[in-house]
Amino acid sequence: MLYYLSKWLTSEAAGTSWASSLTPLRLFSYITFRSAGAAVTALLLSLWAGPKMIAWLKELSFGQNYQDRAEVAGKLGREPGKKFGVPTMGGLLIVLTLNLTALLWAQWNSLVQLTVLSVVVLAGLGFYDDYTKISKASSGGAKSRVKLIVQFLLAIFIGFYLWQATATRKLNLVTDIMIPFWKYPIATGAVGAGLLLVALTIVGSSNAVNLTDGLDGLAIGCTIIVSFVFLIITYAAGNAKAAAYLQIPHVPGAGELTVFCSALIGAGMGFLWFNCHPAQVFMGDTGSLALGGALGIIAVLVHQPLVLVIAGGVFVMEAGSVILQMGFFKYTRKRYGTGKRIFLMSPIHHHFEKKGWHENQVVIRFYILCVLCAVVALSSLKIR
Repeated sequence: MLYYLSKWLTSEAAGTSWASSLTPLRLFSYITFRSAGAAVTALLLSLWAGPKMIAWLKELSFGQNYQDRAEVAGKLGREPGKKFGVPTMGGLLIVLTLNLTALLWAQWNSLVQLTVLSVVVLAGLGFYDDYTKISKASSGGAKSRVKLIVQFLLAIFIGFYLWQATATRKLNLVTDIMIPFWKYPIATGAVGAGLLLVALTIVGSSNAVNLTDGLDGLAIGCTIIVSFVFLIITYAAGNAKAAAYLQIPHVPGAGELTVFCSALIGAGMGFLWFNCHPAQVFMGDTGSLALGGALGIIAVLVHQPLVLVIAGGVFVMEAGSVILQMGFFKYTRKRYGTGKRIFLMSPIHHHFEKKGWHENQVVIRFYILCVLCAVVALSSLKIR
């Protein structure tokens, strides 16, 4: 909005005495300036609206008024009921701040519109899941198959749009498959494999962030770190010279996703202010499903879906621990009659809690691991 307003003002003032005084508005044409503005705006909006949102959620009794299943099942050594009553659905703060900031600072091309669409749809799905848990304390929330169906439908829609739409068809975002550390596509014209990769990236990322959201500040902190990676990648992919120098696919318009990533970082930092230990609010599935989906769609739109696997190594580890635990338990129960476990508890952050790590120790050490994964992911831009 601010970009379009600045363009309109400068065009209207052209040839008048006001033209020289409006020259600073040219700053709005620079992605770097708008990205910085988006980050600061999202941060300040989050800090301002956070206390009001928390009070509103408490007033509506949208709190975790049910026992934490991890505490009940795992006996984690925390103070009993420590998280009971803390407002959930705090993801509304992130989503609203993120979308409003993107509306203000970004150019609304098709890439930004697809990303915002995925955030809104997945936030709605997460809201339904959270509301079901709150309104029916005995319920585990929305059924897993319902969530997966909605996620896959969204991902398939995005894949088909990128494949068929005039604005994105020539970019080969679906049909050409890129891998990290390799400058050329490993497959071209691979429609089926490409659509599958798009779907798995978006759905997998959405659920992986959701599984990571179990400790104060863990999911949002790791999301911020991964967003920094894609802040750099989107800027490079959107700049023809930078893309040619780094030998990565050039995606016209991807620079606007840099503004979106900046807004995500600002909104995430603002939310972390209230979500750090001891948390005043939880993001719930409203936030985790939406943020994970946003990272997935951004990775797809810059032709680097598998880089997300490296950058989001912590998310992959969390999701992988759940899959391994469930698979091994079912296998051993079927084969030996008694189910056995690989980890003391999954997702893996609870495994380390049961080994005696304090919640803060787990979070900070996972942050460190996430930073290492981010460095490796960024190195893929140069090592090709």
